[in-house]
Amino acid sequence: MADQIQWANALSTRPSLEAAVADVVQQAVSSLTVPADLGLVFISSAFTSEYSRLLPLLAERLSVPVLIGCSGGGVIGTTGRGQTQELEAEPALSLTLAHLPQVNIKGFHVLPEELPDLDSPPDDWIDLIGMPSTPAPQFILLSGSFSSGINDLLQGIDFAYPGSVTVGGQASGGGLGGRIALFYNDKVYNEGTIGVALSGNIVLETIVAQGCRPIGKPLQVTSSDRNIILELDERIPLLVLRDLIANLSEQDRILAQHSLFVGLAMDGFKQDLHQGDFLIRSILGVDPTAGAIAIADYIRPGQRLQFHLRDAQTSAEDLEFLLESYYRKQVAQPSAVGALMFSCMGRGEGLYRKPNFDSELFRRYLKDIPLTGFFCGGEIGPVGGSTLLHNYTSVFGICRAINDSGIS
Repeated sequence: MADQIQWANALSTRPSLEAAVADVVQQAVSSLTVPADLGLVFISSAFTSEYSRLLPLLAERLSVPVLIGCSGGGVIGTTGRGQTQELEAEPALSLTLAHLPQVNIKGFHVLPEELPDLDSPPDDWIDLIGMPSTPAPQFILLSGSFSSGINDLLQGIDFAYPGSVTVGGQASGGGLGGRIALFYNDKVYNEGTIGVALSGNIVLETIVAQGCRPIGKPLQVTSSDRNIILELDERIPLLVLRDLIANLSEQDRILAQHSLFVGLAMDGFKQDLHQGDFLIRSILGVDPTAGAIAIADYIRPGQRLQFHLRDAQTSAEDLEFLLESYYRKQVAQPSAVGALMFSCMGRGEGLYRKPNFDSELFRRYLKDIPLTGFFCGGEIGPVGGSTLLHNYTSVFGICRAINDSGIS
């Protein structure tokens, strides 16, 4: 067992931070037969006033070469009874320990002012991270606010590390403007991005569930300015949207009032577009005078898009479709050792009206795999060959050894 990946997760709901730390360390350490090489810790915003105490308390009981973690609006983890829970708005602490033989591990903290220009050569990004580009590393990133430079960092990693896989999320507090914390070894940060690069005998396979369904038909952007759509199919966007909504069912018309999104086609050459071919982005607002629509991404003329709706049923069906597709592809499914879940605070019980929905659905297809993560302010995962920051998404990173998976 010592030369194989081992992965253990522990979850505690003890309201005392000292008791919660003792609880998760005891559970996780006792589940491993060898020392851990990597630790991941997620703490709920219910402990906001005690963020600074977490790492000293862990250091009293645990020694691990690389430890990263962050605060979350909720915490996801596996209990001692093998049940996965999504704990929102209550005290919770999740600790994952991984023994990773034949894996190079490099932790880092990057501030936005340290990022190279996007036209810089790959070597500048490689120097920043401190990990060679071959073999292609797997990245876990935890970022601060939107000013953390995370979008530029994702582009830089994709550019400098072709073939790499990146998952993660934005640390979150208890609500809008809530205090956040990023943990890296013995230090606490509230800005920038912390992460770990893993290379060697390890792979992260991803599921990115955006939870939306297309309505109407694909449209071409014929005029735009940065993130503002000025023309769709040479028509005023707001008029196009009003015509579309008028032809929806009554239920969908009601849904469109609060759960309407734009899907940007990821493949500019694919003619027949279906659910899953789009990157989902929020609509930020409309200009009733000009009829323009502002979205949460830059857009250029010639791009295709389609309006989307989101509800609990669509979100559930989308995740189940992706999980079933993943499960069918796994010939040696038991070789998966652990998984990470980064879920939007807009999902969870607020969307489904019941707890643990996404995690229970995951475990229906991938049984007995420890699952850990948190509720994020934004989720990081690949769509259409690019790594992107998402909203209203659940991103899963499934860890396995390359030598055990048949992947080379």
